Amino acid sequence: MTPSFWKRLLSITVTVTLIFQSTVLPAIAEELLPQPDPQFNGKIGITYKQSELDPSLLKPIEAPKDAPNILLVLIDDAGFGSASTFGGSIATPVFDKLADNGLRYNRFHTTALCSPTRAALLTGRNHHSVGSGTIQELANGYPGYTGLIPESTATVGQILQKSGYSTAWFGKNHNVPDNQTSQVGPYQRWPNGLGFDYFYGFIGGETDQWYPTLFENQNPVEQSSFPEDGYNLTHDLADKAISWIRYNQSIAPDRPFFAYFAPGAVHAPHQPPQEYIDKYKGKFDHGWDKEREIIFERQKKLGVIPADAKLTPRPEAMPAWDSFSPEDQKILARQMETYAGFLEYTDYEIGRVVDAIDELGDLDNTLIIYINGDNGSSAEGSLIGTCNEVLNLSGYNLTMDDNRRCYEYWGSPETSPHFAVSWAWAMDTPFRWTKQVASYFGGTRNATVISWPAKIKDTGKVRDQFHHVIDIAPTLLEVADITEPRFYNGIPQKPIEGVSMAYTFDKGADKAEEQRKTQYFEMFGHRAIYDQGWMASAFHNRYPWVTSGSVPFKEDKWELFNLEEDFTQSTDLSEENPEKLQELRQLFFLEGDKYNVFPLDDRFAERLDVSLRPSFTSGRNHFDLYPGMAHIPEGTAPNTKNASHTIIADLVIPEDGAEGTILAMGGTTGGYSLYVQEGKLHYHYNWFDLERTDIASNTPLPTGKVKVRFDFDYDGGVGKGGTGTLYVNNRKVAQNSINKTVPSRFGVDTMDVGADFQAPVSDKYQPPFKFTGEIEKVAIDIK
Repeated sequence: MTPSFWKRLLSITVTVTLIFQSTVLPAIAEELLPQPDPQFNGKIGITYKQSELDPSLLKPIEAPKDAPNILLVLIDDAGFGSASTFGGSIATPVFDKLADNGLRYNRFHTTALCSPTRAALLTGRNHHSVGSGTIQELANGYPGYTGLIPESTATVGQILQKSGYSTAWFGKNHNVPDNQTSQVGPYQRWPNGLGFDYFYGFIGGETDQWYPTLFENQNPVEQSSFPEDGYNLTHDLADKAISWIRYNQSIAPDRPFFAYFAPGAVHAPHQPPQEYIDKYKGKFDHGWDKEREIIFERQKKLGVIPADAKLTPRPEAMPAWDSFSPEDQKILARQMETYAGFLEYTDYEIGRVVDAIDELGDLDNTLIIYINGDNGSSAEGSLIGTCNEVLNLSGYNLTMDDNRRCYEYWGSPETSPHFAVSWAWAMDTPFRWTKQVASYFGGTRNATVISWPAKIKDTGKVRDQFHHVIDIAPTLLEVADITEPRFYNGIPQKPIEGVSMAYTFDKGADKAEEQRKTQYFEMFGHRAIYDQGWMASAFHNRYPWVTSGSVPFKEDKWELFNLEEDFTQSTDLSEENPEKLQELRQLFFLEGDKYNVFPLDDRFAERLDVSLRPSFTSGRNHFDLYPGMAHIPEGTAPNTKNASHTIIADLVIPEDGAEGTILAMGGTTGGYSLYVQEGKLHYHYNWFDLERTDIASNTPLPTGKVKVRFDFDYDGGVGKGGTGTLYVNNRKVAQNSINKTVPSRFGVDTMDVGADFQAPVSDKYQPPFKFTGEIEKVAIDIK
């Protein structure tokens, strides 16, 4: 073909492109995010004197006129009956005040677990639709369970950010698989990649409140204040949120903000300041059975449950309060005192953020959504509670004697506590069961308050329309007058599956017809389906506190409830109406297939093993680490569990000696540390804070260049023992047996080279215990 042909073709292409840009794009711009670059409407000459500039090219995207500020608060592991706002015994004055100035929602639902609720909240799609059918630490290769929010489901943060909002996220990000949480990313699903300009918080399901593993945006934060200085994470998060909101108001007062405040409280470990625990001393000595009756009567008086609601009985699998001795009841009551103090403390810190908005004069046009729990209260603390909840998650259980030794300092930095199962059940009053159990409202119904003084005038009222966490994102878009995009970054978007709740804001909307007609629920095999007032539920016979093993799905019994007449799922109608039950069961399978629910999987500890997910380190047996490396998450760090291995460190010891941590993995709940103290080399192995082994040399390290080595000769199997040996310059200096090893996960702490930044592995030093000599390199070989 001739050159003239190509010139003509190029001319036609350019012309068509210009026509498309000038006519088609403006018509569909609101359905495209990011929006197309603005057109230049000035004039270009040879020099600036013959030209006219167009200042609009520099203008930031503006949010729609009168778009409100948004404060979205998500509490962790709090049941429907925990807060005073919904009849609970725990004081939540901030929650109360927002409810009095806004609306209480008594039929709002979550997914029954952390990551799935958070993914649904952010995207407006069902949790399996966005690859989040379980927590990220259990992610696998099925579409509904990858732990990866798809590119085809832009978050509300991304949509608001590209529509003129300032966006920030404070606290817990449990939406990154733990094989992607290291300093090399990938970062697409960290908060900055999910549409948030600023992030300050932690990555994962939980962190220690006294020694948190924090990131600011994508950068590890070195803790500068410690428990002895009064540090606690939730206060720190509130400080950062207040600072960010003030910056936004000072610099861009006309630009609305979206602040997502998800502190991670009151998820275990329950670790509030001691003065909040002391406020509840003796207030739960009557036990969980009586506590549930007290809450139930208070809920009726408040009007947050119907007058004819029935209090559901305690499941047979949960122990009665009176089955424990007075001595045991004492430690069980302390567990609840600690939890109560934690929730009140968290509510107080949220109040500081709300007050800061009020002080800036922005509260009137700030939409505040306060969801008290990403699921029901947690029954993952065993039948008797635990002062090391990581041990329970690994499939082990403490004894009551173990718990008694923690009584005086329950909730302190030396513990990682969780309360007994039956306390969780009490916090979910008046409903059946707890977190993880998606078949009953004890796992999925969470007390929620929405306040917006400029628009909500029917204040102090209760709204009882059936809604779900996927309805939050479309609500935010409607109130901001922002259209759901059909394309984001050029990728076609899966339609939002939630419906807006904004219709409930109107005066008299307590009589409005609910917009959510159908909703499925599924978690660890517990499943249910809601449809126009009816609900079918199947309890899967694996209890939330049993963290290992599997049971047959075919043995599950389906129940049927008429929720129009039975607020608490108290009366099974399956025998009276088998046709309706069969209809709903078929609907569950249709919805499950539609939203990637299958295959059902009830395993927990078996899927927790970090070696089951591909990562940059999986399959490798040699690793070189360098000084300054910190916060390497367990999902990416070299996995030395259940294997013989060697750690070699090349050091330079100054003339006056050195001390400090060479390498640490884990923390108080479990881990290992290679360190120098009083000049002597130590290897410390911490088995769930129950058994500790310290292997130490008898003589100080020599000065100058020194090579130290730790060899572990494993006995074989899973979680078994072995022999640990220390060498200095190839000379054996100490040896001892390590009787037990952690089989799958040390906890929430990370790996550090040259320090132990979070909770200390060894009880012989205090963090960060930085190494005062020089570390040239640390090598790990796994055999």
